[in-house]
Amino acid sequence: MFGAIPLLIVPFVLYNLGLLGLFGGGDDPWMIEMFSFRMMSGGVFSMTLGDLMVLIGLIFLFVEISKSVRTTNASILDHLLSTLVFIAFLVEFLLVKGAAHSVFFTLMVIALFDVLAGFSVSMRSASRDINLN
Repeated sequence: MFGAIPLLIVPFVLYNLGLLGLFGGGDDPWMIEMFSFRMMSGGVFSMTLGDLMVLIGLIFLFVEISKSVRTTNASILDHLLSTLVFIAFLVEFLLVKGAAHSVFFTLMVIALFDVLAGFSVSMRSASRDINLN
């Protein structure tokens, strides 16, 4: 049952917790620098909280696409719930002022890719399961 829960709900919840001020105050909590270090080339690599959120979303997208190759009844529920997560992203993007941010938009596009990839992978694998006599 827990396998049907879409993991992209985690970045959605984390983003909303950030909007509530859990990760620090300020106008833009997604620009908080998490870490930085000097590279051998002399450049400086730094990662912001927004970059980390996108990275978390991409990791969960990989897991979701890996889950979508299953052809069980739970996969149908997983696709339905993934669609609902994308709709929640879209509604919040359109209606909430704090969601009008490039980090949130990128997470929303990741959720859209999850929905599209999940359905297309499932349709492709389901067509291989059909035996024609």
